[in-house]
Amino acid sequence: MMKNGLVLEGGAMRGMFTAGVLDVLMEYNVEFDGAVGVSAGACMGCNYKSRQIRRSIRYNQRFSRNWRYCSVRSLLLTGDMFGAQFCYHTIPDKLDVFDTKTFAENPMEFYAVCTDIDTGKAVYHRCRTAGYDDLEWIRASSSMPLAARIVRIGEKKLLDGGVSDSIPLRFMEATGYDRNVVVLTQPRDYVKKPGKSAALVRRAYRNYPALVRAYEQRPAMYMSQLKHVRQSEKAGKAFVIAPAEKLPIGHIEHDPEKLVEVYRIGRLTALENMPKLLEFLGKDKA
Repeated sequence: MMKNGLVLEGGAMRGMFTAGVLDVLMEYNVEFDGAVGVSAGACMGCNYKSRQIRRSIRYNQRFSRNWRYCSVRSLLLTGDMFGAQFCYHTIPDKLDVFDTKTFAENPMEFYAVCTDIDTGKAVYHRCRTAGYDDLEWIRASSSMPLAARIVRIGEKKLLDGGVSDSIPLRFMEATGYDRNVVVLTQPRDYVKKPGKSAALVRRAYRNYPALVRAYEQRPAMYMSQLKHVRQSEKAGKAFVIAPAEKLPIGHIEHDPEKLVEVYRIGRLTALENMPKLLEFLGKDKA
């Protein structure tokens, strides 16, 4: 039997587009054998495995103006732009409870991608229970250089998975997933350019040359991955869902209405693609 996979790109608050797409997939009862998420893709994707429709947009709306959720104040006080304790433990444990039971019982494999800063290589962690350790892996996947502290899990020192593997389609294919749906948060014709913060990254992480090298090579890596996505799509092995144009949101957004707008764009894009998507997955049209 063919295995269906789901690949979720990151993009900080562009992840609200992904949240909209995933909610529509859940409403149509579209299921996958496995999924992989990078950064915001991991944060939104875990709610897909726990089958919690609208959870992503709900807590982002509710806490978008809370300094503990995301702010320069949080960065200065804690070392993390997105508050480590508040975002990854207080919210899922107390304020908008994450359904760990459903997550653990759902047979869909779920991977979070991180970057090992000692090697500059991607690390793929399978999240099985969404317990404390799994949430730390998801936090590490979302910990952007300069905007977050290095996350230490066991002997590994980790940061944002997007530095080493922004669109992990090749990982899913190598893991045995024959047919993959890829959710991008940039338009299909997006061209990634060198980051303006490269000099700051070189200075801040001078003791981690492999990470710096991966960061500097990221534009070329991203464009190579995007080319592979197109090739897989052309070969009938991938189905791509992407915004038609640049999303009206940045890495940080405190206006809940803008979050809802990007979420709405994600929903509409998924709905427009649903007939062809169901055909690609070999499912009856809903």
